[in-house]
Amino acid sequence: MKALLRLSELIDALNERVGVLVTWLVLLVTLLSAANAVVRYAFRYSSNAYLEAQWYLFALIFLWGAGWTLKHNGHVRVDVLYGRLSKRAQLWIDLLGTLFFLLPMVGLVLWLSWPIVMESLRIREMSPDAGGLPRWPIKLAVPIGLVLLALQGLSELIKRLAALTGHLELAAEAQEEVV
Repeated sequence: MKALLRLSELIDALNERVGVLVTWLVLLVTLLSAANAVVRYAFRYSSNAYLEAQWYLFALIFLWGAGWTLKHNGHVRVDVLYGRLSKRAQLWIDLLGTLFFLLPMVGLVLWLSWPIVMESLRIREMSPDAGGLPRWPIKLAVPIGLVLLALQGLSELIKRLAALTGHLELAAEAQEEVV
């Protein structure tokens, strides 16, 4: 169990670093959006590349931030029953939900998206819009985000299993994040 907990720590550290990057991307996309609006209305100039860069950054925030959000227990949860259950029951729900819903869903989406990503890379897909950006880099971000989410799911699975078997006491602040 020690080796698994060490793996969990490494995955947590990876997604924490990605989360810091994503935080900076939020600032960048905000500045880019504001600049686009100012340039469009003040100078009557617009660029497809700038507009596409905005949604590329938004996609990176969403895709790459999913693992970090899972690590911090920030995903939406229907808490009508969950919050009233015992700590042990909550651990079981988290463990089973990760094992039977999260990881299979991530695996399925990864499997279905992989041929699309590979074809985009093969043909070096470009935006169909004049002055647009290459599409293959943002399509490559999809499997990267899914792998980060799957790794964090694995980390959460390890922590819940360790807590259920008495090898780990989950920090109280981690459970308080569930609102």
